[in-house]
Amino acid sequence: MGLLSACRAAWSLRLTARELEVAMRAVRGAANREIGEELNVSVRTVEVHLGRIFTKLDVRSRVELTVLAHRTDQHV
Repeated sequence: MGLLSACRAAWSLRLTARELEVAMRAVRGAANREIGEELNVSVRTVEVHLGRIFTKLDVRSRVELTVLAHRTDQHV
């Protein structure tokens, strides 16, 4: 199972579908502007989603989110 697939499976019960899409793009390293353009939402909307994602997954930054994603991959 690949990194993104493992995260999708593990995080799908905690995040909304849109939050999951934003989280996956953030883990891949996409900037907020890129995420917004890909999902056709504003940068501010991406920021709000990331804030909710960080709270739900108990992380404080994109770096912590990416580390969590890699740990999730190792445990699935």
